Amino acid sequence: MRKDIISIKGARENNLKNIDIDIPKNQLVVLTGVSGSGKTSLAFNTIYAEGQRRYVESLSAYARQFLGNMEKPDVDAIEGLSPSISIDQKTTSRNPRSTVGTMTEIYDYFRLLFARVGVPYCPNHHIPIASQTVQEMVDKVLVHKEGTRVQILSPIVHGEKGTHAKVFERLSKDGFIRVRLNGEQYTLDELPKMDKNKKYSIDIIIDRIVLKDGVEGRLAESIETALKYGEGKVIIDMNGEELVMSEHFSCPHCDFMLPELEPRMFSFNAPFGACPDCSGLGTKLEIDKDIMISNIDKTFAENFRGLGGYGTGISPESILFSMLRQTFEHYGYNIELPIKELPKKAIDLALYGSKDKISFVFDNDKGMSHQKRDYFEGIIVNLERRYRETTSEYMRTQLHKLMSEQKCPSCHGKRLSPQALSVIVGEKNISQVTDMNVKDALVYTNTLKLSERELKIATLVLKEIRDRLGFLNNVGIGYLNLSRMAGTLSGGESQRIRL
Repeated sequence: MRKDIISIKGARENNLKNIDIDIPKNQLVVLTGVSGSGKTSLAFNTIYAEGQRRYVESLSAYARQFLGNMEKPDVDAIEGLSPSISIDQKTTSRNPRSTVGTMTEIYDYFRLLFARVGVPYCPNHHIPIASQTVQEMVDKVLVHKEGTRVQILSPIVHGEKGTHAKVFERLSKDGFIRVRLNGEQYTLDELPKMDKNKKYSIDIIIDRIVLKDGVEGRLAESIETALKYGEGKVIIDMNGEELVMSEHFSCPHCDFMLPELEPRMFSFNAPFGACPDCSGLGTKLEIDKDIMISNIDKTFAENFRGLGGYGTGISPESILFSMLRQTFEHYGYNIELPIKELPKKAIDLALYGSKDKISFVFDNDKGMSHQKRDYFEGIIVNLERRYRETTSEYMRTQLHKLMSEQKCPSCHGKRLSPQALSVIVGEKNISQVTDMNVKDALVYTNTLKLSERELKIATLVLKEIRDRLGFLNNVGIGYLNLSRMAGTLSGGESQRIRL
């Protein structure tokens, strides 16, 4: 048997008529012929099918039970055939959620990496936040020298207006005696008069302890009580030095909080991790200002007249235009001027509405009029609301013509929730990493500095990421961003990614 050829004898699959052929190895081989001549039957249904069958046969009986039996193609013999792969010529997915990272599974490994070694940061105060067990909190307190006076507090109100009468009533029923109000300590019986318009911070004084031998049990019990009332937070005051700790991933200085880190938190295809405003698409369908105002040399009425054919009810004769005209009169703007001569405030007023109530007068067909005092909603706001609320498919289709995809204002196209974007590995969040091209992402993973503990956790995950990135780079698509949408790829890029 020659080692440099694949020898096929008696191929009869589908429309093949007992074909014998030798195909050279290590060369690019192209099968050509008219439609129906048997190209696919030979390449996929015979050669590839046999290569795949032989590979499955080499697996254990346990593995084969999940794959099922693969039938031998109708051929007398195939010699010199190695385990093979096939790549269809069809293009990649046009799903807007599919990216280079998700198609190659690189993103799945990055999700795992960030869930296991990521460090959450508060987006407001830019400090790392961590969760701790009660025992870890106790150990942190016990490192201080014996004789240190420790006060354990539970934060229950943080900068909220009101007299908080019900809060104090509940604390009294639960048996607490002292609280700290805006930094000053009081018993519940001697609280100062509180102003309902003033902001207050209230901490329960749970316990006062002097550190010494045998105090560990009481300290742990008091911390547990503080965590219960403080929704996972506790303040430890040691001779004026305060230590804020949490059993959740939460910022000690604000209400920013994260759930336990897990891979699904970094998925924009799941509600758990996706941006709540755009549902993980990174874009929102909104009324396009440039479509609404297509010609700034014309007046609002002339621009509206051009949109009248869309059946959106925004012609110069519509109620919406009547309200716009009266709004301009109220604020002293001339609606007859070309849009380019109007101040920005007037244009914003027309598109996004008024902050003050305006008295509108409407005339009906019978010559009668009625008055209504209300805010002017704004053209764009009005049309977007009607798009959401309408049950008419015709109206929705017409309004759709005035819309375009805009970057989500909440996540700025990053697709993920604020909690997911707050987790950092190597000074970058997962969106910043996937916005890199393949070459830069490879440099990032190769130069990532991790602690010894983190390295033990991440070694296998990093190996998989580097292998996949290395392959993409080797096949010549190192310039592609991992966040690049699948639908924007060319045919050649898609083929190499599928490979």
